[in-house]
Amino acid sequence: MKVWTVVNQKGGVGKTTSAVSLAGGLSALGHKVLVVDLDPQASLTHYLCPTFDELALSAYDVFIASSREKTFQTLIRDTIVASSIKNVDILPSHMALATLDNSLSEQSGKGLIVKNMMKFLQASSANDKSYDYAIIDCQPVLGVLMVNALVAANVIVLPTQTEYLSLLGLDKMLATIKQMHASLQSGVVSVVVPTLFDRRVNACLSAYSDMRNKHKDKLWRGYIPVDTKFRDASAAGLPINEYAKNARGTFAYEKLITALVKYD
Repeated sequence: MKVWTVVNQKGGVGKTTSAVSLAGGLSALGHKVLVVDLDPQASLTHYLCPTFDELALSAYDVFIASSREKTFQTLIRDTIVASSIKNVDILPSHMALATLDNSLSEQSGKGLIVKNMMKFLQASSANDKSYDYAIIDCQPVLGVLMVNALVAANVIVLPTQTEYLSLLGLDKMLATIKQMHASLQSGVVSVVVPTLFDRRVNACLSAYSDMRNKHKDKLWRGYIPVDTKFRDASAAGLPINEYAKNARGTFAYEKLITALVKYD
């Protein structure tokens, strides 16, 4: 199972949209996908889980049980539920995740919880929860949740809005990844994904040019365009490729997936 972590230390750059779109695109290719919502705001969970308010368990319960192996593994199985996308399951979020930095402050190995979860899901004893890909969405705050998401990743996807303040956030995020280098998986790749791009806007063109000049070794050479179909798809609880298969956003994420799977 390959793990793609979608992350940025700035909000509003298209993280959740990217997570949903990547999951939908991989599903369309016949892959079984797990999405993991590590954002206490639970936007991804609301998007993909119509029964959100009825769920008894969340990622918070899994984190709290992580020090007890048997309970931890049982909770992983019990917490994962089917999403609104075919072949896509979800480990839902809960606002209680915001308290984890305090709750786990004294626990050893607290940054490895998600990585250990992925190892369990790949084990032969967990064949009923077998996935080709896991996609992690996390909050734009450096803490135990983001550390877990980064440490578990094979590919780090960095959605970055094509505007000035997002470039500052990208620099901050890349600095964080560099500082965590020793803790990351061997061979992990970081991919900068320009989002909300509008070629009619000079600020977008300038920001995209700056990305190419400063981060060309990490930059995906395509971009995710501004597309109203993303909002419509969100309202329908569907990934854009299912809602509007001929939309510009659909084609853009198909190209991004083609680029990312090359790192598998």
